[in-house]
Amino acid sequence: MIYTGFAGIYDHLMKDVPYRDWADLLDRLMKEHGNGGKKIMDMACGTGEITVLLAQKGYMAAGADISEDMLAVAIQKAESNKVEIPFFNQDMREMEGHHHAYDAVMMNCDSLNYLLEEEDVRQTLHSAAAMLHAGGLLLFDVHSLYKMEHILQGATFADAGEDVSFIWNCFEGDHPYSADHELSFFIKDPDGRYSRIDEFHQQRAYASEQLLAWLEAEGFEVLEHFSDFTPGMLLEKSERQFYAAKKTRV
Repeated sequence: MIYTGFAGIYDHLMKDVPYRDWADLLDRLMKEHGNGGKKIMDMACGTGEITVLLAQKGYMAAGADISEDMLAVAIQKAESNKVEIPFFNQDMREMEGHHHAYDAVMMNCDSLNYLLEEEDVRQTLHSAAAMLHAGGLLLFDVHSLYKMEHILQGATFADAGEDVSFIWNCFEGDHPYSADHELSFFIKDPDGRYSRIDEFHQQRAYASEQLLAWLEAEGFEVLEHFSDFTPGMLLEKSERQFYAAKKTRV
């Protein structure tokens, strides 16, 4: 299972991620395209950073993740921010007990790229459709083919922090447009010594034509498709692509 060894330091490592921009963008998409409902599911919510931000904006937010360790952090975060959020330890491919329960389903921070098989992506989209009211929204983002092939594959990233350092090597994966991530984290203990945590992650990018076809097959109408947090802009060499789709078929 991914995200087991370093769930407690994940937020520290992701401190530069523009979570507030994400939440603002999702809020804008909900207001422009939603049915006025406020009940949302944040699938693959991780430590719940975006889930909490949306709850603070007045949404009836719920979160789900496959990692119990990440959810433990998310629960603590919701409590410290004094927002009530139900969290579920569930796989986004098999979300049970949520039939027609939400006005929007969200999959943020390239969580869909962790699915390496096409059938798993299609099953996740089917799962999302089953959770939505008629007219509900599916909002998600993914790494682009360009980012996977030209930025991640073969790259090395490193950071030497005072309390946490890491080395992150990316290799070409076995699947088309995929990358294997080997990460080593060095965490400073109270006595000044360092402990090491190793993680292995795999991601795969999918062509926009595939995703659009799969969305249509699940009864979604795509309302917006854009690049890098900029609505109306769709660039071939973008790093991240966003999708906003409405469920049109019951």
